Amino acid sequence: MTVLLRRAAPADASATADVWLRSFTAALPTVVRPRSEDEVRAHVRDVVIPLRETWVAEAEDGAIVGMMVLDGRLLSQLYLDPAHRGRGLGDRFVALAKERVPTGLTLWTFQVNKPAHRFYERHGFVAVEYTDGDDNEEREPDVRYVWQPR
Repeated sequence: MTVLLRRAAPADASATADVWLRSFTAALPTVVRPRSEDEVRAHVRDVVIPLRETWVAEAEDGAIVGMMVLDGRLLSQLYLDPAHRGRGLGDRFVALAKERVPTGLTLWTFQVNKPAHRFYERHGFVAVEYTDGDDNEEREPDVRYVWQPR
């Protein structure tokens, strides 16, 4: 299946929020979401897509199956539809992020998300800070990763 990575448009907001919700639920079953589904949808529609460099993965049938958000050097969100994991989409998104921000990237992920740790470390990110979660909405211990070009 061919999947196109492209900038998100306002019309993608609902499908992009759906991907975020499905992915978060599947990948982080023990993490309590601080926002309702309606609040997530409004945030994607009103903040994420219009105010951030938001990219989506669009399948041949037009379905949105992944999303990535860049905010300067911060790779703030990378979520894939659970049915599309393991197909190289995450690798493509990280390559795109490195291309868009070749001077280096930083990101946060939850400490409980060990698959994300392995994924980012495989792509050259290094854990540089661990927190108790007091500074994130979920109040979940997290870890900051940094990628610097060689």
